[in-house]
Amino acid sequence: MATIKLWFGRQNFHLSKSFLLLKIIAVVFAVLLFCEFLIYYLVIFRCNWPEVKIRGYDSERETLEPVLKAMFLADTHLLGKVRGHWLDKLRREWQMERAFQTALWLLQPEVVFILGDIFDEGKWSSSQAWADDVERFHKMFRHPHHVQLKVVAGNHDIGFHYQMSTYRIKRFEKVFNRERLFSWKGINFVMVNSVALEGDGCNICSEAEAELIKISHKLNCSREQAHRSSQCGDGQLLPASAPILLQHFPLYRRSDANCSGEDAAPPEERGIPFKERYDVLSQEASQKLLWWLRPRLVLSGHTHSACEVLHGAGVPEVSVPSFSWRNRNNPSFIMGSMTPTEHALAKCYLPLEDTVLITYCGAAGFLVVLMLIHFGLLASPFLFGWQLLRKFKTV
Repeated sequence: MATIKLWFGRQNFHLSKSFLLLKIIAVVFAVLLFCEFLIYYLVIFRCNWPEVKIRGYDSERETLEPVLKAMFLADTHLLGKVRGHWLDKLRREWQMERAFQTALWLLQPEVVFILGDIFDEGKWSSSQAWADDVERFHKMFRHPHHVQLKVVAGNHDIGFHYQMSTYRIKRFEKVFNRERLFSWKGINFVMVNSVALEGDGCNICSEAEAELIKISHKLNCSREQAHRSSQCGDGQLLPASAPILLQHFPLYRRSDANCSGEDAAPPEERGIPFKERYDVLSQEASQKLLWWLRPRLVLSGHTHSACEVLHGAGVPEVSVPSFSWRNRNNPSFIMGSMTPTEHALAKCYLPLEDTVLITYCGAAGFLVVLMLIHFGLLASPFLFGWQLLRKFKTV
């Protein structure tokens, strides 16, 4: 009889141990599924493309202008071998990959623009390190063939002006598009290598300015189709639409003092003056771009924070915050509905890193309590409540 009781006791112990293990596995699996997959769908699902309500007219009837759905993100800063810790890479790059893939699936953009600083160490990485970083980028930001991905260079990709070289620029352009002018659905996008706008007459800077002057000439010819000059020639004209300017460095502004919003720079940093050619473009380069290109909208990155400013005769510029948790707790990207004459922008926030960390900490605390209750080191809250209820009843 004693042997049977001992056998049953061992069986109950093993069953109890198995149930505890199953509970732990279920909790861990549920938390991982939520924090690493579902939370991206739940957050990005709330984002919607903004509506462009302006209609275009032809001579006989009213027609709707074609709308291009464009995503704009900036400063992914994929870590390299020198400063990149493996855990930091794993955590932050997984976040960007899941956010990007989820956004592609839910929002279905037609084109994605990344506004510089794709890599963190492109300015000094070796050939092998560069190849490894590029491979990781293509894996993280993979996209269907019908979605176009366009990239502009940032100072971390090719170096600041004093680090920039023809070799680094060509290495970057071999992987990404070299085109500076991109037109789709009647909309012109000008993608500028803003690092090369130092204005000191260096070979790279001179070539960049000469290229922008040619683009300016093409845009002017497209605007003046009705009064076409002989200098325009008989080549194919661009759409007669004011361009959207895309670059890494923002146009000149004194500081972020007039910027606001939950993803703007922290209040204590907004009043710090910007350094020309380092934090923003110089006043001279900014005026040249506005004069040559006459854009209707400017989008830039670099500051890692959001800001909206007006330049010149009311040209709006939007600074796109960083897409990575490494640079901010609340990353985001811009959704743009574009037509040849109008545009509408909306911001889509990604999950907060704090939310994910708090969820993991809460789950860990729950598992600790569960194990303490199982081993009798802590009374079950249900049992404690039942005993308390019985105590009040007897009284």
